[in-house]
Amino acid sequence: MTGATVALAGFALMLLLIALRAPIGLSMLLVGAAGYIQLSSAQAFFGYMKTNAYHQFANYTLSVIPLFILMGALAERAGIARALFKSAEGALGRFRGGLAMSVIGACTAFGAICGSSVATTATFGRAALPELLKYKYDAGFATGTIAVGGTLGILIPPSVILVVYAITTEQNIAKLFQAALIPGLLAALFYCITIAIMVRRNPDLAPPATVIDIPRTKQPWWPKALGAAIFSAVAVQVVRGQLAWDLAAVFAGLALLIAVVDVAVMPAIMVAVVVVGGIYGGVFTPTEGAAVGAIAMLVIGVAQRSLSWNDIIEALRQTAETSGMIFIILLGAEIFGAFLALSRLPTIAAEIIGGSGLSPYVVLIVMLAFYILLGAVMDELAMILLTLPVFFPVIQALDFGMPPDEVAIWFGILVLIVVGIGLTAPPIGLNVFVISSIARTVPIRETYRGVLPFLLADVIRLALVVVVPGLALWMVRALN
Repeated sequence: MTGATVALAGFALMLLLIALRAPIGLSMLLVGAAGYIQLSSAQAFFGYMKTNAYHQFANYTLSVIPLFILMGALAERAGIARALFKSAEGALGRFRGGLAMSVIGACTAFGAICGSSVATTATFGRAALPELLKYKYDAGFATGTIAVGGTLGILIPPSVILVVYAITTEQNIAKLFQAALIPGLLAALFYCITIAIMVRRNPDLAPPATVIDIPRTKQPWWPKALGAAIFSAVAVQVVRGQLAWDLAAVFAGLALLIAVVDVAVMPAIMVAVVVVGGIYGGVFTPTEGAAVGAIAMLVIGVAQRSLSWNDIIEALRQTAETSGMIFIILLGAEIFGAFLALSRLPTIAAEIIGGSGLSPYVVLIVMLAFYILLGAVMDELAMILLTLPVFFPVIQALDFGMPPDEVAIWFGILVLIVVGIGLTAPPIGLNVFVISSIARTVPIRETYRGVLPFLLADVIRLALVVVVPGLALWMVRALN
């Protein structure tokens, strides 16, 4: 058997194991180990394992994953998600479909302090679903909105999926975060437009605006004064040339947010601006930013007395469990990738496609379509780690009229978008299962019905980013 034949047989066996409910990381590890031994030898495999596992997990960059997970877990336990939803509710709740838009707005803000889609979905399933049902929103529409809103947890930086992509393809994490911001905000905008169209075409999905009577909280004067003072001070220092522009952008953005946001959500917004803005501005690395965010979230929760010792311990336990799961998948993917490298399947695939004469965009569209199909039946992290060893060399070998590093970043954002589609698309849709486990009285078919219009919005957004790569690359080019 040739190496490519062994690799294809390995793919089939691994998919069979996953279909039989074997753990994904273990499936990749076992098949990768067996394939490695088949193509080389047991001695060579154990020699590879003797050093590889240690060097992979001793990687400093990997520490960003548990830190971002911890930041999101602490934010969830501190009740920040509920505060974000209440703030958005006060601004949008008076419009037909406004509470559903509030979910999208709150998920967008929460995504800036939580890099997990599942965590975002579960959090707002508990925080927002009772409110939506209380005001007589259609149950499937409500659960579908929360499911798609949860995908913003990975679309809005920081994103655990993007960190894994960056490590796997050896790309710059900060640049990928920069590239993801505009497509992520476009997702939130398209979701709100979709909600507006849906409730206009079918008024039964949401009650009239007059039914909802949400009291507005009067804002104190001091946040506006503080924000104006900081913004003025930063502007003076910039004019005098005593403050770098990137650092000025972080502080100015923070000051403006202080001046306009609800006091209840100000701590969460401040953490998001400091972490994401600091990474964008080059003030600190993504790992340092994750550490700053986790500590800041802990301090805020303790200061507000919204975090008990039990909450902190539970957040640490949740972080350890999630990180352990991700690291096992990473190890399995590394071994499977080494097996594929020995088989030369990625190289052969790149050579075949490169010599086929097909347009690079045709190849890209076929890959994205395959990702959408695979994402509907497979875990998003495993899907990325499974396919990147084959797909990434092919993409790098194609000529899109851009430098290879920009192609790698652009492709990463496209993969992130299709991962978001897979999180809600039938027949699996992990986010749909998460919200269904919370809303047990809502049939899962109703939730799938609720997410279908949003999937159309996702496909339109994906097409836009394919046709206009600048939507993903503009900020990278502007800040570097």
